[in-house]
Amino acid sequence: MAEDLQIIQGSKAEQYEALIPQIKGLLEGETDLVANLANTAAALKEQFGWFWVGFYLVKQDELVLGPFQGPVACTRIRKGRGVCGSSWSGATTLIVPDVEKFPGHIACSSLSKSEIVVPLFKAGEVVGVLDVDSDTYNSFDETDQHYLEQIVALLNC
Repeated sequence: MAEDLQIIQGSKAEQYEALIPQIKGLLEGETDLVANLANTAAALKEQFGWFWVGFYLVKQDELVLGPFQGPVACTRIRKGRGVCGSSWSGATTLIVPDVEKFPGHIACSSLSKSEIVVPLFKAGEVVGVLDVDSDTYNSFDETDQHYLEQIVALLNC
């Protein structure tokens, strides 16, 4: 597939529905995980214009920064710490409408106001997380969870 992304207007669900086949096309035939994570982060950032989109990968006992789009970020996060570490330890998607109200939130940027973190699984184990931050409150909901979980499943980590 050509690496041109078609940005779609419409409802959030319509945007995801149009984006998912494009992400599938970007991933098709590519076996390098870093390349696939990088293109997925870029596609999400381009389509939705979120403040920060990226991946953290489990390396030994912490999450280590992987491919991302946005300003510089925290490099390492311990299991159970912040939204990313909590998503990892609970093996579940977390939606945070106001990051300042999340116990133990790690403020990589004071501009981040809301967040969604989706775990990536391989053989039933969490191997990383997709972290998406917005500079507005209440940016994420069950629609985002539904589609972002589909997108991370495409990555075949």
